[in-house]
Amino acid sequence: MKRILLITILMVSWVATAQIKFTGVVKDSIGEPLEMANVIALDTVAKSIASYGFTDAKGTFKLDLKKNTVYNIKISYVGFKEISEFVKTKTTDISKNYTMFEDNMLDGINIVAKMPVTVKGDTIIYNADSFKNGSERKLKDVLEKLPGVEVNDAGQIEVEGKAVEKIMVDGKEFFSGDTKLATENIPSNAVDKIQVLRNYGDVNQLKGVQNNQDRVAINIKLKEGKKNFWFGDITAGGGDSPDTGLYLFQPKLFYYTPKYTINVIGDVNNMGEVVISRRDARSFGGTFQSQSPSNGTNINIADAGIGFLNAGARNANRIETQLSAVNFSYSPNKKLDLSGFLIWSGNSNGQRNINTIDYVDPATPDDVVDNTTNQTSNTGLFRFSTIYKKDFNNQLNYNIAGRFSNEYRTDNVTSQVLSDITENESATPFTINQDLSYFYTASETSIFALEVKHLLQDEDPFYIASLENDPNNNDDANNDGFDDAAETLGLDRSLTYYDLEQDRRVKTNQLDAKLDYYYILNQKSNLNFVAGTILSNQSFNSEFFQLGTSNLPNPNIPGINDEQITNDTEYKFTDIYAGLRYRLKTGIFTITPGFTLHSYNSNNTQYGTEFFKDSFFKVLPEFETIAQFKRSESLTFTYKQEVNFTDVNQIARGIVANNYNSFFAGNAELLNASFHNVSLFYRSFNLFNNSSVFARVNYTKTMDQVNRNTIFEPGSVVSSSTSINSPLDNERFTAFASLSKTIKKITARLGGNFSYNKSYQFINSSENTNENISRGINTRIGTNFIKAPNVSLRYNINFNDQSNSARTQDVKTVTHTPSINFDAYIWNSVTLTSDFSFTDQRRDGESINTFKIFNAKLAYRKDRDAKLEYELIGSNLLATGSQASVNQSIVAFTTNERFILPRFISLRVRYQL
Repeated sequence: MKRILLITILMVSWVATAQIKFTGVVKDSIGEPLEMANVIALDTVAKSIASYGFTDAKGTFKLDLKKNTVYNIKISYVGFKEISEFVKTKTTDISKNYTMFEDNMLDGINIVAKMPVTVKGDTIIYNADSFKNGSERKLKDVLEKLPGVEVNDAGQIEVEGKAVEKIMVDGKEFFSGDTKLATENIPSNAVDKIQVLRNYGDVNQLKGVQNNQDRVAINIKLKEGKKNFWFGDITAGGGDSPDTGLYLFQPKLFYYTPKYTINVIGDVNNMGEVVISRRDARSFGGTFQSQSPSNGTNINIADAGIGFLNAGARNANRIETQLSAVNFSYSPNKKLDLSGFLIWSGNSNGQRNINTIDYVDPATPDDVVDNTTNQTSNTGLFRFSTIYKKDFNNQLNYNIAGRFSNEYRTDNVTSQVLSDITENESATPFTINQDLSYFYTASETSIFALEVKHLLQDEDPFYIASLENDPNNNDDANNDGFDDAAETLGLDRSLTYYDLEQDRRVKTNQLDAKLDYYYILNQKSNLNFVAGTILSNQSFNSEFFQLGTSNLPNPNIPGINDEQITNDTEYKFTDIYAGLRYRLKTGIFTITPGFTLHSYNSNNTQYGTEFFKDSFFKVLPEFETIAQFKRSESLTFTYKQEVNFTDVNQIARGIVANNYNSFFAGNAELLNASFHNVSLFYRSFNLFNNSSVFARVNYTKTMDQVNRNTIFEPGSVVSSSTSINSPLDNERFTAFASLSKTIKKITARLGGNFSYNKSYQFINSSENTNENISRGINTRIGTNFIKAPNVSLRYNINFNDQSNSARTQDVKTVTHTPSINFDAYIWNSVTLTSDFSFTDQRRDGESINTFKIFNAKLAYRKDRDAKLEYELIGSNLLATGSQASVNQSIVAFTTNERFILPRFISLRVRYQL
């Protein structure tokens, strides 16, 4: 590694000493500086771009050129005549100013498109080939090299610190709902340009009357040779591991024409390469982006899903994945666009986790739990969308999406306190979302926007737990770990096993409808009137009982009154609201104050005979100010007051078995929570000096937060809990910052994050104050050579301090994670990539776990245009058996050791269409 760094430093130093600087100022005909003008230097011999840059707010540009060379300097700016002249460099720096004149013919657009990066309004256009060195295979590999673009650990794309909400290919949405499908599957060699669409809006009619500064989308422009033909690749492979043979088959085919598109993605493998995880599937395509701001009401949707663990190569020891996905779009004419997808995803995996649990309550014994899990999930997803644009003044959108699942899970658990336990869970949930919107421009000053959303959801988890019992020692001092909890729950303790069963059914039917009216006062201000309603109906039915006995459980839990072993709850919620927002542009500021007036009504019916009602009015103010210092620099301040309503799970007061050691009873008299949220976001994306700065701070204060009173059985890890409204306000403060700078071919990034969270919990009905402070620093320095190997060094360190009034000492943890990535494309045929990371986790200054992960790939193809490529891939080459993580919750401090996939060696063949 030291040699690589030394070579990199020497190469950059040599390049720097062999160059001179060419600087100047670009102005228009009346002497005003032109910001973001494109300036390029073409090598007259190589016929290629030797250097490029942009003017800053003062019109200044700067290029690095070779000595004693002739260049063609071209300067372009939309709406002005292009400047083109030849400049011969010598051995000293050059300074020269330029004046541009207006030209309605927009000459020079083709020249601009050849630049590595261009800016046109809110759109940043990256020429993909300018950032490739030949080792890239998928879109993700290219995105990671673009300035201002990040792909985080979860696979999500972030631009200027904001998450990308959708990816389109030639203007057609690609599997809406998850950008990872695009980044992991679109071949890099098909990508011509990557257009980052800042201030993105789906409806052109609303762009001039809304603030969309937090919305970002990406459009991929395909190369000409990829249109009207099938393209993509098919990969097949096999290999070996200590436990089993390996297999992989992945066809990824794409067809694009101006009228219709078809995308086909298939996957069958047992190498841990999960395309769509269960977590992804539960949110995939099922939500629709509203075209108008949130109106301050948040209602939680009941979620009764089983405790299914997300599986990946770094938290499972067995993964078998199957995927079939088809995405299509069809435009029969210029007014109508149809699109949609069908996906089937199957995932079977095995996991083993050893949890060392240190409970906050000193009276609760610490525990070590060894859990072996086998789980299977089969999920079907669909979505159909239509956009009809009769003309510029009329647009109608309709979307419908659904998810149907069949999932089950088996756990074999060994607890140091509770002995051996077996758990089984199963569920067949489904969700259907519909969205209808209509946008109508009545006149130059009046725009109407109608949006209606409907959600239908049904979940039916079924849970069985079996715990060992010796009926002869129930009343002994050293009885079984579950005996005292069984007595509190009113179970029959004469059986050799405690066989517990929990049956639940949660249904949700919700309608959201709102009408926005935008009245344009003048070019710099407008009014937004909004009126709408939310109608929500949730039902919850459950039954908790013990198998093998005719006696029904008869719970008697201190702190929980009137226990029932069944639930029959219906929760109806209504919000009728109206509001007003005023938007004004003055100088560099865009100011948007507003408020909404709400009439809330909730009805909670328990067992058909108990009724709880709550009705009240609420005014929710909001305020937003955007200071646009330059086109590439802004500061946004936002304040909102919002109201949170809980879901039916929290108010159903019958006993529910969350798992074998956690039982829950809701509170029918819960109040809604409300919170104040203040945020400040700074953005600076400076192409003139190749630097970017993004920073955000956020403060939230929550009143009447729904917390829990957790009651532990004396001397046991079994707990029962109920929902309560916290008598004190919860507070949360978060901050993050990211700074990056590119010098020549080296990019350095420095980031930091900080969070402070103060909450109030109740353990055994005693109030505890819990404070958690987290902060971290992440650094990266790497090269981006086109014709030389690249190396990237990272170092992340995270600190987490937790204090709880129930503990005598604070718990402090530190995690160090250095890593190195290597990437080379040599001899125009061989690709070599590798990544290595080392993690050291410490608690109170002592190391509690360390692990190393090393992966590598060697690939060969005859040349860049070869159809066949052969890959030798090794994952977890150091045969690391497990990884660990730490979790600091309000109840316990837990060290989780996860057993992971063993060393995999595979040989693959990829055929490129």
